[in-house]
Amino acid sequence: MTRVRLIAAAALAAIVAQPARAQLGSYNPPPGPQKTFAIINARIVPVSGPEIAKGTVVISGGRIQAVGASVAVPTGAEVIDATGLHVYPGMMDAGTSIGLSEISQGANATVDISEVGSFNPNAMAYYGLNPHSAHIGVTRVVGITHVVTRPTGGILSGQAALVNLAGSTAPQMAINRNLALVIELPRSGFGGRGFGGFFAAQQGPANTQEVNRTRERQLDSLRTMLRDAEAYGKALDAYAKDKSLPRPRQDVVLASLVAAVRGQVPVLMVADRASDIKEAVGFAEENKLRPIIVGGRDAWQVASFLKDHDAPVLVTSVLDLPTREDDPYDVNYGAPAKLAQAGVRFAITSGDAGAEARNLPYIAGMAAAFGLSREDALKSVTLWPAQIFGVGDKLGTIEVGKVANLVVTTGDILEAKTDTKFLFIDGRLVPLESKHTDLNNKFKDRP
Repeated sequence: MTRVRLIAAAALAAIVAQPARAQLGSYNPPPGPQKTFAIINARIVPVSGPEIAKGTVVISGGRIQAVGASVAVPTGAEVIDATGLHVYPGMMDAGTSIGLSEISQGANATVDISEVGSFNPNAMAYYGLNPHSAHIGVTRVVGITHVVTRPTGGILSGQAALVNLAGSTAPQMAINRNLALVIELPRSGFGGRGFGGFFAAQQGPANTQEVNRTRERQLDSLRTMLRDAEAYGKALDAYAKDKSLPRPRQDVVLASLVAAVRGQVPVLMVADRASDIKEAVGFAEENKLRPIIVGGRDAWQVASFLKDHDAPVLVTSVLDLPTREDDPYDVNYGAPAKLAQAGVRFAITSGDAGAEARNLPYIAGMAAAFGLSREDALKSVTLWPAQIFGVGDKLGTIEVGKVANLVVTTGDILEAKTDTKFLFIDGRLVPLESKHTDLNNKFKDRP
């Protein structure tokens, strides 16, 4: 077959396939255009200040232009009467890998959450993001408008990205492509009760020593790479100032570490045990990194240490079962309240790769039921994660000048019985259809 005929055949196949694509394509309908909207007669929860019992929010150009009890509606604005409804800032899940994994088991081609090898700092979640993931639609309709999605695996996992949950391409979704570096330090030996303690007892001290020697070699390799990145950055700066110097050879691995070793971006450090948390913070300070603890199951046990070192925590374990046999049933439910009482900066996250990220508001609601104030529970999924990542001036509250990521609901956004009536991401009205609504419409009348 000639090249012309091949092209013609491909074009014909594309035309024939269009109805099928329309039926089986993305579960995430694209948002509308940025227009001027006025949400009137709403109960407004700005998070940054007192609630407004009956007020107006004006959106234009993707930003919040006005908010208050006596705001005039601009001429030509599309008016949304929110009588009896509530307006919240969009929530932020800062501990997920949404868009990188579709089916976690049995279909490897749908998983792009990690790379082969232990040191992959140049692996960027941004380039693995699937804007058409079914997880995105069902997550945003509960009021989660933006997330931190991160790679996992190895020791240097790669670069996390901050993205809006609306858009047909990764560039349309991205807020910050290189938000943070992800590091997971190797754990020391085995120990404790349960399987780890049993395994250690069976293997004996010789095996534990070998594990620890391997761990020290990995840590030395990590330190060496960080020092090399610092030197590489200095060489690039020197060459930029004096072109007569030898040009440094291009190294994408070291280049991806420069911002982190200079403290320009934070480092997500995965740790759950109290000892691992302290070691992660110590390692970060030793290497002049800005740590953010991800996991933090036992963070409440070292709360004073975290407070003293100003190390924030992304808590992923609120709904987890207790890990020790003598822990109370609510040890994880009540952990955020203990961190708040100690003055530790933290955010509540789903900690899920994607499918269960939609449970974020109910996870925060559970923390509120076990000692965390309602106001702090809301801040832990809106303002506080934005502040931890340095975007609190753009996201997390309803204030003039901030990005118009807003949710209009029938009630308390942290309650499971609450429905979303309108959703705005980047000032665009987002359709509320998703895979769940699609399946419901298909099968609700099935006999």
